[in-house]
Amino acid sequence: MDLDMKTLCDLGGIEVNTQPFILIIFGGGGDLSQKKLLPALYNLFKLDKLNNDSYILSYGRKERTQAEYRTLVKTSVEKTFKGKKVNIENSFLEKFSYFNGDSEKLEGIDNINKYICKFKGIKKYQIIFYLATPPNLAKNILKLIQNLELCDKPFKKKIVMEKPFGIDTVSAINLNDNLHKIFKEDEIYRIDHYLGKETVQNILFFRFGNSIFEPLWNRSYIDHIQITVAEDIGIGSRGSFYEKAGVLKDIIQNHMMQLIALVSMEPPTNFEADCIRDEKVKIFKNISSMSEEYMAENLVLGQYGHGKIKQEDVAGYRDEKNVSKDSNMGTFFSGKFHVDNWRWAGVPFYVRAGKRLNKKLTEIVITFKTPPLKLFGNTCRDILANELIFSIQPEEKISLSINMKYPGVENYPHPVEMNFNYSKLDTISLTAYERLIVDCIKGDLTLFARQDGIEEMWKVIDPIVKYFNKINFKFPNYPAGSWGPVESRHLLEKDNRKWRI
Repeated sequence: MDLDMKTLCDLGGIEVNTQPFILIIFGGGGDLSQKKLLPALYNLFKLDKLNNDSYILSYGRKERTQAEYRTLVKTSVEKTFKGKKVNIENSFLEKFSYFNGDSEKLEGIDNINKYICKFKGIKKYQIIFYLATPPNLAKNILKLIQNLELCDKPFKKKIVMEKPFGIDTVSAINLNDNLHKIFKEDEIYRIDHYLGKETVQNILFFRFGNSIFEPLWNRSYIDHIQITVAEDIGIGSRGSFYEKAGVLKDIIQNHMMQLIALVSMEPPTNFEADCIRDEKVKIFKNISSMSEEYMAENLVLGQYGHGKIKQEDVAGYRDEKNVSKDSNMGTFFSGKFHVDNWRWAGVPFYVRAGKRLNKKLTEIVITFKTPPLKLFGNTCRDILANELIFSIQPEEKISLSINMKYPGVENYPHPVEMNFNYSKLDTISLTAYERLIVDCIKGDLTLFARQDGIEEMWKVIDPIVKYFNKINFKFPNYPAGSWGPVESRHLLEKDNRKWRI
């Protein structure tokens, strides 16, 4: 059963009214830029959502001519169209300029300074620094930015930083301190691309815009919540990064914590950025602390071994490039969390995330309590609980499962799913990175993490990382193409529950 989309007003497309900007991308030739940023900028250009008087400067270690870098931009965009021919306009490519430099030396950044000084009316531009680089380079890049004089004239500046933000609570605090020497808090955009996805944003609208659900959104009616962030891909070329971060710092500390907060937060006073972020921080602070005994019973860490993905043999984690042959790093995590407040007391949040799992899937499942009485006799003994499902990938949709009577004489239950699928809308929908770039240009901080939120998320994860670092695991403990270690299933089975998938 599909739901029709109706509106009460003329939406009129996506309006983006921005002042001219100069976007400076550190790591402009890296994987993140090629796979995400450059295609996103092109799509915004095609949608006429970028100010015409705007420019993009890329800063990287590799020596390239301007022509070589613009060819890289063109190739990166073409790859997103999966082989389809696309005519990339010169007017887009001409927005790009490339500067070679080392993050530990000032020569390259001086060249950027000289280049920007040639712009007429520099005061009209906002300068956006984007750190598309490994986290360990952040401190050096901030020093470079401090030395970017920009012709000794005042200008509106912003900075965008990718996750993970720091490697623990202490490093996150130090990084925030360094940032605040150059930028005000409302100039800092700590990006988590999951928050740019339409379904994730719609969680709040669904909850607070529908009077039929919010009264049920509590411990009295909800049995438990499942959140899955599964990928069928391995770590690819990110071996060096993953050996330092693992699944806990790569996914749980940021994506998973944000999804938990969106599902469980209290209604904000309004939809302004700080009001929403205030409520998220309260959730992070209310996530129950865990003893080592609790973690031993309710947390599972895993690492993938050899297996099959889509009938093709794939290597185990320890055989990936730049990974130690006896690595103890986790690529899978599952656990049971609790939010200690009035609304959620006693409701378990089951989470799992990992690489090389059975399929690509990100979803949030709200499972409601079953009816207290079996009114329809023994034939309905196994009536299913109602479930509300926010699917984030591979497709973005919202589903509600309800029980109906199956046609006929007998009282047989028949589950029916009501679906709202974004792919069926005849409207423009921005990708996550496109949406977040637009919000940064506009100055909307709603979908970006705040300083205290980052630090509180680390406070939840640090004890878990510390606990697992003391254990010598017998890895690998799940084959690629499975749903993770068998202990992950046991986590729910001992509570008489099971993963939806």
